[in-house]
Amino acid sequence: VQLQASGGGLVQAGGSLRLSCAASGNIFRINAMGWYRRAPGKQRELVAAITSGGSTNYADSVKGRFTISRDGAKNTVYLQMNSLKPEDTAVYYCNADRLELYSGVEYSTYWGQGTEVTVSS
Repeated sequence: VQLQASGGGLVQAGGSLRLSCAASGNIFRINAMGWYRRAPGKQRELVAAITSGGSTNYADSVKGRFTISRDGAKNTVYLQMNSLKPEDTAVYYCNADRLELYSGVEYSTYWGQGTEVTVSS
């Protein structure tokens, strides 16, 4: 099983980036997918999450600026980040909640590698 995140980079304040995370590996079902971030010197925090039914949840700090979406057929989650601020600078991690394989193996949570986002002022 692999969660492959991409789309990070360097952008000026006010700019946009789109992160993608594709889950692969004989996956039967994923309950929810989301994005977390860890800024330098801070704890990891939830940025946004989306369930298989399409319900979304956002951190207050990104509401109105970030949009999470999901392609269930591709087991892929996206994070469209607009109006970026320097305080959005962090390593962003993709997460899958209750990931079940066709073999019956189930992971309560599964993490992808991080993708770095740097917003310059």
